[in-house]
Amino acid sequence: MPHSITLTPLSPALGAIVDGVSLAGPLNDSQREALNDALLAHEVLFFRNQPLTPVQQRDFARQFGDLHIHPIYPNVPETPQILVLDTHADNLPDNDNWHTDVTFIPTPPLGAVLSAKQLPPTGGDTLWASGTAAFDALSPQLKTLLDGLTATHDFALSFPASRHAVSDAGRAQWEATRDKHPPLSHPVIRTHPVTGRKAIFVNEGFTLRINELPPRESAALLAFLYAHIARPEFTVRWRWQVDDVAFWDNRTTQHYAIADYLPARRVMHRATILGDAPF
Repeated sequence: MPHSITLTPLSPALGAIVDGVSLAGPLNDSQREALNDALLAHEVLFFRNQPLTPVQQRDFARQFGDLHIHPIYPNVPETPQILVLDTHADNLPDNDNWHTDVTFIPTPPLGAVLSAKQLPPTGGDTLWASGTAAFDALSPQLKTLLDGLTATHDFALSFPASRHAVSDAGRAQWEATRDKHPPLSHPVIRTHPVTGRKAIFVNEGFTLRINELPPRESAALLAFLYAHIARPEFTVRWRWQVDDVAFWDNRTTQHYAIADYLPARRVMHRATILGDAPF
């Protein structure tokens, strides 16, 4: 690792604070390799005091892959790869559940880069959970049962028409997204394409059912997995400061944005890095 970059692990399961690098300009090869290695090892990286313009955030993120443009959330007009999460009393949060971003597409994101722009006086923390640590803690018998199962993911579970299709324009956008992104299936247990580690890959935000099981068995097993991955020993909690940046491996983690700050306002910018088909 380049001598200027230092890591401070936050928990045995996941999370590390990164110091000694600026995200505002291009990374050199050794810096990029060091951050990629740190991401694989710790699953979510945190950077303090990194004031980024939308263009700088976009350019940092796309050093790790092509970027996704979200079909529902608003974005920065001049930089559509940066979506805007602006939540307050008149635009209530909708990401206060455990979810993995954009699992409703065939190639869910590799990762995401989240930047804190405006924060409430208190609250608004985010939790991350490690799907790999959670999988490793399962019994051998349950691992065997889960491996080979698939689950249906649906964008409408987190983006219901009742919220996002109220106006004529909103309904047209929602229906176009529904047509482009019908429900699809992913493995219940995903293998990381680089490390080879296995991770739980179902989430409350987008997973409807386990395809190979009857409805009651599917519901019971999903409820167990959701509760299991949220156990404190598999999680890390980040208390944001303005200009903090989080960079996480979306292939093996879930996150939960705590909605405890209303009616105060919280504004975050996110760049989402495209990934590959889960296996």
